[in-house]
Amino acid sequence: MQEKGSQAILDKVDTLLLSPTGSGKTLAFLLAVEALLDKDVSLVQCLILTPSRELAIQIEQVWKTMQTGFKVSCCYGGHDMQTEIQNLVEPPALLIGTPGRIADHFKRETLSLDKINFLILDEFDKSLALGFEDEMGYVIGEIPNLSKRILVSATASIAIPEFTGVKDLFVLDFMHSDAEEQLNLQLVVSPSKDKVERLYQLLCYIGNESTIIFCNHRDAVERTSQLLHDKGIANAAFHGGMEQMQREQTLIQFRNGSVQFLVATDLAARGLDIPEIKHVIHYHLPSTQAEFTHRNGRTARMHATGTAYLLMHQEEPMPYYLRETFVPLELPAKLKPPKPAVFATIYINGGKKDKLNKVDIVGFFFQQGKLEKEDLGLIVVKDFNSFVAVKKTKVSSFLKMVENLKIKGTKYKIVLAK
Repeated sequence: MQEKGSQAILDKVDTLLLSPTGSGKTLAFLLAVEALLDKDVSLVQCLILTPSRELAIQIEQVWKTMQTGFKVSCCYGGHDMQTEIQNLVEPPALLIGTPGRIADHFKRETLSLDKINFLILDEFDKSLALGFEDEMGYVIGEIPNLSKRILVSATASIAIPEFTGVKDLFVLDFMHSDAEEQLNLQLVVSPSKDKVERLYQLLCYIGNESTIIFCNHRDAVERTSQLLHDKGIANAAFHGGMEQMQREQTLIQFRNGSVQFLVATDLAARGLDIPEIKHVIHYHLPSTQAEFTHRNGRTARMHATGTAYLLMHQEEPMPYYLRETFVPLELPAKLKPPKPAVFATIYINGGKKDKLNKVDIVGFFFQQGKLEKEDLGLIVVKDFNSFVAVKKTKVSSFLKMVENLKIKGTKYKIVLAK
């Protein structure tokens, strides 16, 4: 898919790339973008619009990992506007952002549009579903010299809006994959309409393996997360009503294993870099087959296997998109609560803009914090803060040991992330 997708983008004027969640679409179009960019042009050449901040950040991270030598900037709501404007003073070759924020920059005239030749609408169907049609239409209409348009989606049978300006669209359809064969669907029946007790039992049955629990609404996420906490199961909530910093921190903790259970809306169904999800639980079933598919796409990715659980009240009707007959999963009568996470996350209020990098942090944690290699997990260094996974058994002694110490001559706040 990546080879054919990137080649089609290079060869064709307008391309629609259809491929399941988790199949590597991001790299497919970024490989083409790298080949298309001109090192002699000092203005923005390619614009990528995404429906969510998380997806924009993920694409930016993939691009930086590629080490192309081309500058990238990321713009989205909740990010400091002045910081973004400053980053655009020296224009990036690649600009990534959400439709509303990019439209805002266009109106403020914070960048030149003259050399934007390439446009990518990633997860464009989701952008439409979220109501970004006007913003996308405005942005596309303002770009004077577009020569190539790339539309990317994990949903087939999507109508292409006129405002995209595509004419002779070349479609690459990789939707027919073996993902469904890798995915195991299980029905779990709750005798009570309030399914929290059955959810608790299911999590005890699953054990301490990474799991996303999907709810249909923000308030349901908050309520379910709190009820699980009340039952002694550590978890984190994730939805669009949270502050951007809080959402980013939650995803980092989920990726590094500090949080094993994530209670989320469909915001977590696609566009997030969360590898190795073992289980998906539909606490509430979505209203559409597309969202059901995207949720399940968080597991059984890239030839891995996974399980999706349908948690349903015994009188709840099966949705229209599930026509098969399920034998309910029988949970054991006696179950032990999941073991707590092995790691916790340490927060540092310094990052790349403070000239901190992973080598600095590892050296400090080893030398000043007296930790061993096996005591450290995933390290994430962002612009203004950093997150380090540390074994829980070592956290208390580590924090006491480094309480008044400096990293590279600067005193940073080093605390347990909440």
